[in-house]
Amino acid sequence: MEIGWREWIELPDWGLRLKAKMDTGAKSSSLDVEQLEFLPHNRVRFGIHQLRKTDSIKMVEAELFDTTKVRSSNGLTQKRIVVKTRIRLAGIEKEILVNLTNRRKMLHRILLGREALQEHFLIDAGVDHVVTPPRLKKSSALKGK
Repeated sequence: MEIGWREWIELPDWGLRLKAKMDTGAKSSSLDVEQLEFLPHNRVRFGIHQLRKTDSIKMVEAELFDTTKVRSSNGLTQKRIVVKTRIRLAGIEKEILVNLTNRRKMLHRILLGREALQEHFLIDAGVDHVVTPPRLKKSSALKGK
C-alpha cells in the first residue's frame, strides 16, 4: 500500500489517533510519552498527548515487552522501554513494537520505523498524506478522549 511520508494512524488498543511520520532511516518506532511509571506484573503506565497543541494527555497501560538501547539522530544512545501495540493505517492493521521516549520537542508524537513499515507499506517521500486527510476533524480527534 502506498502511503505518504506523514499520515494519521490509529492505535486501537489505546483508543488513539496520532499524526505519524514515516522514517525509513530509523529501524524502530518511537512514541512520545510522559509520566512513565512501572507497575506490578511487568506493566507500565504512561501518558500520551493526542494533539500537539494541547495539554491534555491520555493515560494508557501496556505490558513491558523489552528494553533496548536506541541511538538517536544526534548520536546519543539511550535505554528505552519497548511495548507492543497495534496500528491501523490504510485499512491495514498490524502489531508493532514501539519504544517510549520524550519527543515533546518534535513535530510528530510517533515515528514509524522500518520494522513497522516493512511488508505492507511503500512510502512516497514526496507526498504528505496519501491515504489520510492532512487535518483531523475535531469530532475524530475527540473520539479517543
